[in-house]
Amino acid sequence: MTNPVIVEVTRGSLVESQHRGALVAVDGDGKVVFSIGDIDAPTFPRSACKAMQALPLMESGAADAYGFGDKELALACSSHNGEDAHVALAAAMLARAGRGVETLECGAHWSSSQKVLIHQARTMDKPTALHNNCSGKHAGFICACCHRGIDPNGYVGYDHPLQAEIRGVMESLTGAVLGHDNCGTDGCSIPTYAVPLRGLAHGFAKMATGNGLEPLRAKASRRLFDACMAEPFYVAGTGRACTALMEAAPGRIFAKTGAEGVFCAAIPEQGIAIAVKCDDGHSRASEAMVAAALSRFFGKDDPIRASLAAMATIEMHNWNGIHVGDIRATAAPTA
Repeated sequence: MTNPVIVEVTRGSLVESQHRGALVAVDGDGKVVFSIGDIDAPTFPRSACKAMQALPLMESGAADAYGFGDKELALACSSHNGEDAHVALAAAMLARAGRGVETLECGAHWSSSQKVLIHQARTMDKPTALHNNCSGKHAGFICACCHRGIDPNGYVGYDHPLQAEIRGVMESLTGAVLGHDNCGTDGCSIPTYAVPLRGLAHGFAKMATGNGLEPLRAKASRRLFDACMAEPFYVAGTGRACTALMEAAPGRIFAKTGAEGVFCAAIPEQGIAIAVKCDDGHSRASEAMVAAALSRFFGKDDPIRASLAAMATIEMHNWNGIHVGDIRATAAPTA
């Protein structure tokens, strides 16, 4: 099926570009609350599923053994900007397990944030793996291995015990069968699995509600969500949509983006989770889509609804500061 246009980009009074996509909201029992487009097409969640991938860190007891608080747990679920505070905390997490940057297998890259990139270029010759947006997640992986006495060497590989455990976690949460046939390699070198958008949303709804989860996993899931909502800066950083969405509704919204136009979110108090995929992979569309979808779950007089609605329509200005158009969600996500 052809997915509908969910986001438009205007210039003046005309629509200049359009983004098609799919979106689904699911409750903890797996009931579809509303949907748009093909929600059963296999979708690589990419970094949107990092909270799922962090569950072994919690369930192994490593997080408690190393004394991790909200900031560390949020960073373990993050795609951060590589700001100084992110880098320092990732290094501190590794140090708790007696490890250093050399143990990371995520690779190194400059920040995708222009302001942070300029700061990095002024203060260092080149980035390290600690500056990788996934270094917090990988630090969590390494800590989970070290706490259990598992050699972290090669922890990014499909056959490593940690990745096998994560595969099982994601199968349990999403209901999808995962294996080589639907496996790709993520930007940080770990396996990533294509699952139906419906299953991805259901997995986050389970984490938000605990429905169908054994007590240990339910407790671990809620702890991760609470940490991310308490420390949204460490989930993404300055100027990022994940951080802004959670700051708009403190303690009420969990949000996590992924590459190629994927975005997942949850409203734990309502037991609802949302998964979005923009067909052309553009984050400007997925960010508007998820904000619009979240807004429908808050009352018309709730200031949170107004904040989210504002994020679903983003003004574009040229280099002279002139308002030239908007990125706006269509009526579909909020109808």
